[in-house]
Amino acid sequence: MAIKDVKVPSPGESITEVEIANWVKQNGDWVEKDDVIGEIDSDKATLELVAEEAGAVKILVEAGTTVKVGAVVCQIDTDAAKPAGAAPKKEAVAAAPAAKKEEAPKAEATVEASYAAGHPSVSAKKLMDENGVAGGKVNGTGKGGRVTKSDVVNYITSGVDASQVGQGWGGSRESDRTKMTALRKKLSERLVSVKQETAMLTTFNEVDMKPIMDLRKKYKDAFAKKHDVNLGFMSFFTKAVTEALRLYPGVNSMIDGTDIVSFDYADVAIAVSSPKGLMVPVLRNAEQMSLAQIEAEIKRLALKARDGKLSIEDMTGGTFTITNGGVFGSMLSTPIINPPQSAILGMHNIVERAVVVDGQIVIRPIMYVALSYDHRIIDGKESVGFLVKVKEMLENPGKMLLGAKSPEEILLGL
Repeated sequence: MAIKDVKVPSPGESITEVEIANWVKQNGDWVEKDDVIGEIDSDKATLELVAEEAGAVKILVEAGTTVKVGAVVCQIDTDAAKPAGAAPKKEAVAAAPAAKKEEAPKAEATVEASYAAGHPSVSAKKLMDENGVAGGKVNGTGKGGRVTKSDVVNYITSGVDASQVGQGWGGSRESDRTKMTALRKKLSERLVSVKQETAMLTTFNEVDMKPIMDLRKKYKDAFAKKHDVNLGFMSFFTKAVTEALRLYPGVNSMIDGTDIVSFDYADVAIAVSSPKGLMVPVLRNAEQMSLAQIEAEIKRLALKARDGKLSIEDMTGGTFTITNGGVFGSMLSTPIINPPQSAILGMHNIVERAVVVDGQIVIRPIMYVALSYDHRIIDGKESVGFLVKVKEMLENPGKMLLGAKSPEEILLGL
């Protein structure tokens, strides 16, 4: 009997142990080479365990168990007899091309189970919260069983059983205890350490989003047609941040022991929601990107986060972070610094408010923005100046192309 050990791969240099998140295959299941056997959670990312040979699987460690990097967690019996019907799809198609038409509908009807099953997308979650729809009530038809916005709309418009109205929820007086994932445990430790080890303060401002919204409305179709990506708000904020970081380099610095490390580049981390929780992938050299390149990179990283494919490299090395609680309806918050960075910008929802413009009361779409910063390295003047500069560029988008200056300032040599 030839046995192939499957060992836990190393997620990164500083990580010595991981947690078995779940097993995609079960004892006795047949796997082909490169099939995914299971998933492991480290304190930074989720990785896949992949079969190096074809054979029958034998699980050695239960899901939820913490194991050392390099430990043998399952085995593959490469001498086991392949069960009938376990041939790869490509071989079946090559052997019997005439049967392709009959088998295709069956394959399409099968939805591959994954961690995304039953989890709502960001827009779907927002709609569920607004309408009081409990999780688990809506069947997902998206990729991997994910609940999409249209699924929620269909559920709401399909009608409600009158017998269920006013009955509330729960009532069983039962409770449930689950073990924290390695990622959640590490996140908890880091959040507590930030509060204890930094002198964190938050400064606020408000942004009139009308110029950006008018620009998007005017050019969004042409932008999408030319660049094959939608024009969102995040690209404008990222561009404004990179220009402000150039003018206020202290915000783009961090403390290392007794040294201050400053960067001549802007690796901007963008907080994105995923089935595993909040992930913070990094846009490398964002200061050199166009709006289209920023949108394309954010889309690529968000899709990787949704599918659980983010690597350690995707989430390390950022110099500044942007988080958008507005997609969940947040009006105002004090975001927590993402260590070892020294600052984080919080975006919020856009609400029409009465403001005074040129002595007149007008209605404008306003967003509150917050900058949390480490006062040990960033002074109040620098933090306020940085946030004001971001505000100015968002309210005058042309400044982003002119080194954060207006055409008049350039003309006058200011």
